[in-house]
Amino acid sequence: MRGWVMLLAVLLVAGCQGVALPPLPEGQQVGGIVELRSGRSLSAAELVERLAQAPRVIVGEQHDNPDHHVLQLWLLRALASQRPQGSLLLEMLVAQQQLRIDTVRRQLRSQGWPEDLPAALAWQPGWDWALYGPIVRFALAQPYPLLAANLDTREVRRIYAQPPVLSGAHANSQAVKDLLQAQIRDAHCGLLPESQVPAMLAVQQQRDRRMAERLVAAPAPALFFAGAYHARKDVGVPVHLADIGAAQGTAVLIFAQQGSPVAAESADYVWYTPRMPDQDYCAPLRK
Repeated sequence: MRGWVMLLAVLLVAGCQGVALPPLPEGQQVGGIVELRSGRSLSAAELVERLAQAPRVIVGEQHDNPDHHVLQLWLLRALASQRPQGSLLLEMLVAQQQLRIDTVRRQLRSQGWPEDLPAALAWQPGWDWALYGPIVRFALAQPYPLLAANLDTREVRRIYAQPPVLSGAHANSQAVKDLLQAQIRDAHCGLLPESQVPAMLAVQQQRDRRMAERLVAAPAPALFFAGAYHARKDVGVPVHLADIGAAQGTAVLIFAQQGSPVAAESADYVWYTPRMPDQDYCAPLRK
């Protein structure tokens, strides 16, 4: 009996490996993918083959880059064509939304799509639905769960007002804190009062800790989409995975624009996309 089970498992794996990948989105040509440890260029198929072996895959994005969201949807479909997908987690979803997400997924079977899907999910307006909607809609229709990974507003306010003690040697290292504080200052265009930086750092790290915990608890293989800083191995969620004893079994892919190099310390793989026109994000804050 055990021999038949093993034979069936081999046949299933072989069958999955023979399934063709979905076609790459237009404009995203192979050749912009690099395995950072070796410096070797990979094809899209080689990248998917490697990621499909990981129980957890973290994908870092630039939130306003349409190419990154198109490729995320492609990657979600491509990985599912090679092995069963266990779950998808999103930074953009908070704990309070999980009941709504589960309700929509359940009602799809009998009632179809709600007239206003963003409203049904209590989608937060800070995330551009035009970019995230296709991913969310696709995921809701799949047999695996779509999971909220982030802190809700009440938790963020509580952490900001009274930062809790963060356990773990990796997250508490001065190198990690220095990098994150520099990123916080830069993200606020140098206009954030220095007195607020420690509280903002606490919020950032508590977000990463929650995301790490949700990722570990999610059905595997789990795929997680988040901003690039949350995804980074040297400062983000992987640091917290190490602190909670779950460092093994995670692969990190970051989507980056051409001309914005990604270091091997930050990710396992980088997929370079065409550069968007430069935009001064700080201009509105300076007015």
